[in-house]
Amino acid sequence: MSDSQDELQDSPIIAVFDADELSFELGVWLAGLESFVVTGASVFTDKNHAEIISRNWARECRLTRAALLHSSKLNFRLRKAVGSESSADGEAHQRNLRPHELDDFALVLRDCIVLNESILSSRDLNFGEWRSWSSALHEKLRSSPVHHKLVMRVEERGETFLPDRLRALLSDQSIPFADEIDLKIILPQFGTILGLLSVVGRMLKNDEPLKPSLLIFSRVHEQTQALISHMNNRLSRFPNEDAAMFDSLDGASYTASLELKKVFSQELTGLASIRPVPSVFARVETAFELLSDSFRQILAGFARAVDSKILAADIFPHFETKLEQSLALRQHLWNALQCVKAAEHNPDKKLLDATSSDLHKFLEKSIAYLFHKDRETFERFCEEIFATTEKKDIVPILHRFGAYVETLLSQVNMRTVLANHPFDSTAK
Repeated sequence: MSDSQDELQDSPIIAVFDADELSFELGVWLAGLESFVVTGASVFTDKNHAEIISRNWARECRLTRAALLHSSKLNFRLRKAVGSESSADGEAHQRNLRPHELDDFALVLRDCIVLNESILSSRDLNFGEWRSWSSALHEKLRSSPVHHKLVMRVEERGETFLPDRLRALLSDQSIPFADEIDLKIILPQFGTILGLLSVVGRMLKNDEPLKPSLLIFSRVHEQTQALISHMNNRLSRFPNEDAAMFDSLDGASYTASLELKKVFSQELTGLASIRPVPSVFARVETAFELLSDSFRQILAGFARAVDSKILAADIFPHFETKLEQSLALRQHLWNALQCVKAAEHNPDKKLLDATSSDLHKFLEKSIAYLFHKDRETFERFCEEIFATTEKKDIVPILHRFGAYVETLLSQVNMRTVLANHPFDSTAK
């Protein structure tokens, strides 16, 4: 080995971070913190007034600590990426962030973290103390110009999260002026929401702690609600209810409201108090998938308002894969259900063997297409069926499993990608 190779091997490895990506992710966490402490925390809790007043708010306070610590780390990396005042002058001006501003913001975050630790030193945190901490944190962050710049940067990058085909629509000169204005306002806002969700997607992929993602979801909730209000106001003033754009706005408002309610009333409510990691992962994954897919379908709907020949898969190619997987999953669930029902009514060896064979095939392939939260229950039922040999014992198990598969089938059939593919039980 040469001397130069020895030097390379012995030299420390220095991580290189992209300033644009760092500033965006830091902005996402700061925006999430802002939404969470203002209104977001109540989105994930029981709406009972007495419960809100009496419960311990230390879990929410610990989530703000996790977000502040992560923001401090991101700010440190961003400061390193920007460099010194002299070397980064052009790049800093482009970002409208100077190194000394990031140094000052590091002190702001440090003060917030110290105050947070002090508050958490007591075991319990009542609602009044949580409100006081939330107000103090909000004022502290809002007083920093860096906080404002980074959060605004997240809003400004919304269009970059749209596919090229959608971005091209924003500059299409053949679109009527009123429709063009609607698209230029609405599409980038949906792009911003997809950008926020992309951070959650990265957390899922990297197996990071997921409870802090509630802060990002609180921002998603706030921005989606604002967007729904905008679309409803636009609908109330729309001149032609037969227009394609009216249908797209109406459908977008309805779908976004429905998915928001489904995610925040079911999947994410009470998540802060859940301890098992697989349960947390399952809920966050489901919330992420439901929102991401529904918002992409909404965007595809706006594209079809301009060009009726455009398909969702033309804009989001991975939809084709999701569609194929969902179709295969739905059909396999239906086949499994028929096997289970047949074996329940006549639990002879031939039908039980056929059921076991079909379930083994499902576990080998199709179970990967289920949401994580459903896989464990399905696998547990299968193990119970495989281990039971007595007919008198297997029948009630098959009955419960059949009811579960029917529920699962109805949930799969409600997937957004299957909206235009009604189920045909005669299909093979």
